[in-house]
Amino acid sequence: MSGIKASGEKKLMLFSGRAHPELAKEVADNLHVELTPTAAYDFANGETFVRFLESVRGSDAFVIQSHTSPINQWIMEQLIMVDALKRASAARITVVAPFFGYARQDKKHRGREPISARLIADLFKTAGAHRLITVDLHTAQIQGFFDCPVDHLFALELLASHVESKLDTSQVTVVAPDAGRVRVAERWTDRLGCPLAIIHKRRDPEVANEVKVFEVVGEVEGRTCVIVDDMIDTGGTIVKAADALFEKGAARVVATATHGVLSGPAVDRLKNSRISEVILTNTLPIPEEKRFDKLTVLSIAPLIAQAIHEVFSDGSVTSLFGGHS
Repeated sequence: MSGIKASGEKKLMLFSGRAHPELAKEVADNLHVELTPTAAYDFANGETFVRFLESVRGSDAFVIQSHTSPINQWIMEQLIMVDALKRASAARITVVAPFFGYARQDKKHRGREPISARLIADLFKTAGAHRLITVDLHTAQIQGFFDCPVDHLFALELLASHVESKLDTSQVTVVAPDAGRVRVAERWTDRLGCPLAIIHKRRDPEVANEVKVFEVVGEVEGRTCVIVDDMIDTGGTIVKAADALFEKGAARVVATATHGVLSGPAVDRLKNSRISEVILTNTLPIPEEKRFDKLTVLSIAPLIAQAIHEVFSDGSVTSLFGGHS
């Protein structure tokens, strides 16, 4: 008989960058595996070095890194980790990016602008990635920037279950804070059996680069309004949306988002707003100094672990969402 037949089975190996080790540890615990020992440090000039302390040859490698601040450093570290795995003969490399950096730069708004989300996709392809697992992309069509399979996970079930446990859904209206969130909000209405409202925004013609909440479309008077968004960055959009809802007679406003970027004045804005509760997941690290009484943080780790298990076992990731994507 010519050739050699391999007797070994597939081996799952889990790797974590330094951006959000707590989430990676949670995912590892849910999978009942250990994170692969890794040496990672920065040189004096800021260059990143990574070396894995175990053989990765022939493994099914999953590299977890949340693209949090400083975002460029952590994206670069994940790229270097993928390159190291490729050169160490890992059989398949899956990039796990719970929050995918540069996703808001998915198209040109004006001339001479980059499409940075496509650039990041190309960088991971060049580094050697075979697959991407991510959660709630800013726009779903970013999947088309990748030539490899993309497993696009949704935090809707996690967030909606929490809302359902806390509120009387017969009194709830789901609110899209802008036109771009309408499709996501419609999924929420299907899940909760609630009506939909949309906040229509127009720019103030007398103030440059200022977005003014102009009109609420839908029935919100006397109802509990649940604003659904993919991320809360500086908090400006979500707070203005809440103010517009209260002006139209909303009894209560709850804000939900998958990614808690919470840049700059976000925490103060949310704390001082009339929003009753802010519900986020831990796709991004939320340190103690950014936590406040109104904030609820739900763990996305079980969902990511399930997706990793399905990919590793050649199962169906779509089955995690009841067969619907």
